[in-house]
Amino acid sequence: MKPDLATLQTAAQELSIPLSASQSQHLLAYRDLIAKWNKVYNLTSLRDPAQMLVTHIIDSLAAAPPLQKYLKHAGITHCRLLDVGSGGGLPGVVLATVVDGLNVTCVDTVGKKAAFVQQAANELGLKNLSGVHARVEELKAEPFDVITSRAFASLLDFVQLTRMHLKPGAVWMALKGKHPEDEIADLPADIDVFHVEQLSVPGLDAQRCMLWMTLKT
Repeated sequence: MKPDLATLQTAAQELSIPLSASQSQHLLAYRDLIAKWNKVYNLTSLRDPAQMLVTHIIDSLAAAPPLQKYLKHAGITHCRLLDVGSGGGLPGVVLATVVDGLNVTCVDTVGKKAAFVQQAANELGLKNLSGVHARVEELKAEPFDVITSRAFASLLDFVQLTRMHLKPGAVWMALKGKHPEDEIADLPADIDVFHVEQLSVPGLDAQRCMLWMTLKT
């Protein structure tokens, strides 16, 4: 078994994600696309493919189990997910690959990055994934069940710029590093941070957490 495949499958086992052979190949092919296009489009500051695998692919993969748990609890079988400030498609492309019943829209203000996501969708055969070039506050789309971001902005900007895209009763899923106490304190009074969970990313020596938020009723 090739080292990168072994690293990915070991991480998936630690995260309790049953990756199929095709899903594993798709994720590695996506990493290879990032490495290839990065030379022209500057998708990431990383240049080492092995680092990309852990810091981007496996880091995004860690968001899948909590999302799957939420969808099951909420009884959502077909989920529309918006990935804001997606850049090269993180975590949207990874989630679209491994989470059943997900339809993912990755939006970014940089046209080349949105074009890359669409190219990745085409090359990987992910019909449930699309890349859109737009400012999220100007995006024309039906409301979403889940809105996520990995490194888009402060929590305040994240919820303020996207709240018009949230279905009634739907949620925000914000991926952060360490627990953002100051950002939580800055949120408007109508935002309910109903759960914060720590994420453990195999192979990554850094703090990660996920914040679940919704509009108060």
